[in-house]
Amino acid sequence: QEIKVNQRRRQYCSLFQVNTERFESDSCGINHVEGGWPKDINPLDMEQTIRFRKKAEKDESYLNSIPQLGSVAEHCGRQNNAVDIYQEPFDGWEEVEESPEPPSAKTINIFRDPNEVKRTVTGLSWHPDGGRKLAAAYSCLDFQKASRDMSLDSYIWDVENPNRPELTLKPASPLVCLDYNPKDPHTLVGGSYNGQIVYWDTRRGSQPVELSSVEHSHRDPVYKIIWLQSKTGTDAFSASTDGQVLWWDVRRLSEPTERLVLDPTREGNLDRALGAISLEFEATMPTKFMVGTEQGLVVSCNRKAKTPTEKIVCTYDGHHGPVYALQRNPFFPKNFLTVGDWTARIWSEDIKESSIMCTKYQMSYLTDACWSPVRPSVFFTLKMDGMLDVWDILFKQSDPTLSLKVCDRALYSLRVQDNGRLVACGSQQGETTLLEICSELSTLQKNEKSLLAAVSDTDTVNLDFNQLHPK
Repeated sequence: QEIKVNQRRRQYCSLFQVNTERFESDSCGINHVEGGWPKDINPLDMEQTIRFRKKAEKDESYLNSIPQLGSVAEHCGRQNNAVDIYQEPFDGWEEVEESPEPPSAKTINIFRDPNEVKRTVTGLSWHPDGGRKLAAAYSCLDFQKASRDMSLDSYIWDVENPNRPELTLKPASPLVCLDYNPKDPHTLVGGSYNGQIVYWDTRRGSQPVELSSVEHSHRDPVYKIIWLQSKTGTDAFSASTDGQVLWWDVRRLSEPTERLVLDPTREGNLDRALGAISLEFEATMPTKFMVGTEQGLVVSCNRKAKTPTEKIVCTYDGHHGPVYALQRNPFFPKNFLTVGDWTARIWSEDIKESSIMCTKYQMSYLTDACWSPVRPSVFFTLKMDGMLDVWDILFKQSDPTLSLKVCDRALYSLRVQDNGRLVACGSQQGETTLLEICSELSTLQKNEKSLLAAVSDTDTVNLDFNQLHPK
């Protein structure tokens, strides 16, 4: 038995440990020229060289040295044949396929509100130049619950330094939302609790560069503001629960450049307008935008319509409460994601009667959601019980692929970095948790686009995730 153990030990060591003598090498060069001929022989004269070779081959010392040198060369050659130095040591072994790791995420950093009176993180925006910074808006959205001691400041954080903010943003009223300019990483625009629009250039410090007048601003909190694609890179539009969508040029915020009242009767009556709580704009569809309302409706609009009545194209009815999140799929823009009440729904722009996919009702209220920027079949949702759910509808349809308890407080805001790897979640207690998602959920999979296209093009209406089983 002891002999067998020693044999196995030697076999194991032969696989993983090789003891050899150290060989020191040196690089050098050789300049070869014709030589070795006697002085009276011209190496360029062929007749003289042939005559000299015949004479040397008859010499007795030459005849004796050749067999001796040949045996030495043959010995070296046989050694090379016996040991193939270019052979793969483990060639022919069967490769065992590693099972894929289960989906996972880990916490990288937590950015905490530095004030004593904590506020909800109501808006997040990644820095467009590589995502090295994260801007966070802080406010209290509970009606008449804000105390006098509550700070008005919002912050820009360096993702590698959670100890203190890199820059403090000082608005006149707490920020509910904010958005980095994709064309100019030094500028960002925010929407305030009192309805004003605020514009910053971080090179000029914490104070706003421009601020909209109260008379021409929204009458309610600005829940969403987005930069538009334009030649100047200074255009944005905002949505509020006052029932208006306003367009702005940040170089002159004295009054909006355009206005739309979300009146479903298309009469422009502000008293009947639907309160806007989410907003969506896709750069590849510059004339279209969508608004999520407090009443559970999604309003599809056309900005280039000739009359205000034609700007409201259609509505999608699918939630029992406010539509807190609204985003088109970056790979399939005709499909968009909404979150409201206890469900997340995926819609097709061509089907107005109902959503094409719907999650089962969750035990806790959903507050925000967004698509993965790198995987067309993956989206993220937040819940008031502090859970982050990651859904991969091509892998599992009845339940999330990954559910992670981020904190004990309700989560309200969510943003995914452009590389799909980092996810920021804002909580009710003023904590912004930065998570790193595993590579399986942040890397485009083989045939993923074609598989999702086959699922999304289905003609079946009101299809829930439990009915989807792609082969």
